[in-house]
Amino acid sequence: MSPSPEITVRAAKAEDVPHIFENIGYWAAQGKMLVRPMQHIFENLRDFFVAEVNGQFAGNAALHILWGDIAEVRGLAVKPGIQANGIGKKLVAACEAEARCIGIPILFAWTYEVRFFEKCGFTLIDKTKELHPRVWSECLRCQFYVGCNENGMVKHLHDVPMPRNLPEPPPAQVPPGIR
Repeated sequence: MSPSPEITVRAAKAEDVPHIFENIGYWAAQGKMLVRPMQHIFENLRDFFVAEVNGQFAGNAALHILWGDIAEVRGLAVKPGIQANGIGKKLVAACEAEARCIGIPILFAWTYEVRFFEKCGFTLIDKTKELHPRVWSECLRCQFYVGCNENGMVKHLHDVPMPRNLPEPPPAQVPPGIR
């Protein structure tokens, strides 16, 4: 890749789904993220952003709303061989911009890539104590449900006010095996 590639980020389209599916599948096979069936990607297509480098698919990320005050950055994956070129940061920035646009003041991520998310302004938290109850919703479907070793990270968008009059989320418990 050239030293300064032209990176663009846009909302995903239906024609991007095979690329997203393949990209997530590659990293899931490496144990770096959850497997996402193609149907799941289609059903959540409005959550996804796609990065392109010089017009070619380069990566994907999704912003998934969990509650009125928190959304998860998920499905973040840059194609193999082109990491460390700013693609991931631009995808996270797109998720952050969307959160601001819709009034979501807290971003959350499950990750093994702590340093990357720290560079994007996220903070590592104690996942057994500090998590919003809704972040556990995906855990029940995760192949790593028991013995999870992903890190929970949050970013507070201080310029976005907390939504008023939100109902309380249903209570949740830390799944067994979380350490």
